[in-house]
Amino acid sequence: MKKSTVIGGLVIGIGLLVAAGYLVTRGRDAPTGASAAAASGAASGAGGAPVSISSVRAQKRDVDIVLEATGTVTALNSVDVRPQVSSTITKVHIREGQFVKQGQLLFTLDARNDEVNLTKAKAQLAKDMASLADAQRQLARSRDLFAQNFISQGAVDTNQTLVEAQQAVVASDRAAIEAAQVALSYSRIAAPSAGRAGAINVFPGSTVQPTGAALVTITQLDPIAVGFNLPQRNLAEALQTLRSGGGKVSAELPESRGTLSGRLQFVDNSVDAGSGTVRVKAEFANADEKLWPGAFVNVRLSVQTLKDAVVLPQNAIITAPRGKIVYVVDSSNKASARPVEVTYPFGEEAVVTGVRPGERVVVDGRQNLRSGASVVERAPTDAGGRARRGSGAASEPASPAAEGGPAAAAAPFALASGATP
Repeated sequence: MKKSTVIGGLVIGIGLLVAAGYLVTRGRDAPTGASAAAASGAASGAGGAPVSISSVRAQKRDVDIVLEATGTVTALNSVDVRPQVSSTITKVHIREGQFVKQGQLLFTLDARNDEVNLTKAKAQLAKDMASLADAQRQLARSRDLFAQNFISQGAVDTNQTLVEAQQAVVASDRAAIEAAQVALSYSRIAAPSAGRAGAINVFPGSTVQPTGAALVTITQLDPIAVGFNLPQRNLAEALQTLRSGGGKVSAELPESRGTLSGRLQFVDNSVDAGSGTVRVKAEFANADEKLWPGAFVNVRLSVQTLKDAVVLPQNAIITAPRGKIVYVVDSSNKASARPVEVTYPFGEEAVVTGVRPGERVVVDGRQNLRSGASVVERAPTDAGGRARRGSGAASEPASPAAEGGPAAAAAPFALASGATP
């Protein structure tokens, strides 16, 4: 009885050992976790289930190479109006903020003293003109007497000298009148240029003088300038743009109020040694007064145009160990890696070489692709499930399960086997 019991126990033990070895071997050979996902990816790359992707067509168009900077709006002409003589304001002819024309009367000063001086100078001229007329008559008589041998030549010469001296006096009187007229003109202050009047700092009765504060500032607003700095490395491009007619310059207005177009007008004659930049200036039409002196704007200067460039979204470009690549889809919906070179990135797009215009380039779903993999086009969606344009890694599936691959098929089996979700 004891012998049969021992034999039975040995049989049961051997059976348990065999079962345990089978389970260990199966657990070691079964793919799990990342290895299962890798296996599913390899199956997709080797002719398995098609990979869901989103693609765009490579476009061919002209692209401007643009330099960007922050600029300051400056007036082309701003004049501080000051009196040229010390006097008193008798009348102000403009309002603050008014637009004035060149030569328009702005202020009138007390001119009584200058008016008297002008009258005095005119009276002196009249007196000296009378003396000149008398001297000319005396010269005429002396010439007649000299012709009759009643006086000598010396007497005639003396009268001639008197006439010439009196002519000089008359000329001096006329100059004095012109000086008095100039002094009188200082009592009328006119606009030196057209523009907008700023704050008026005087009133009728205010005493003003040349060394005092400005009476008003006249600022030209149309056209207007925007000054900005460019790095020294872009100096040659800026000079070439200036020589070719100014190129295209755009100023982005604050608070998304649109843009204005202008032309480059000035490049400074030296580079700032402290900052390594050169000062440039562009001119803009400003009839609508969208640009205001002192404001900051974003400036874009086009220095070159790339003709018939191939343009792709930047999120279609992958940085690989051996350089940049994109996945190109052929007519049979097969993806292949293509090396590309980025010539000029701008915004969300880039000019590239290595892709022909019209070719389909993968934008979303790149992480699941291998060369030769079959693909199927899909429309990327946003968080609300609405179709949208592909915008890069944010819209790509996080795992093969999201693409409907083998991992997704395994999930129902795990739940059916009693796994807890």
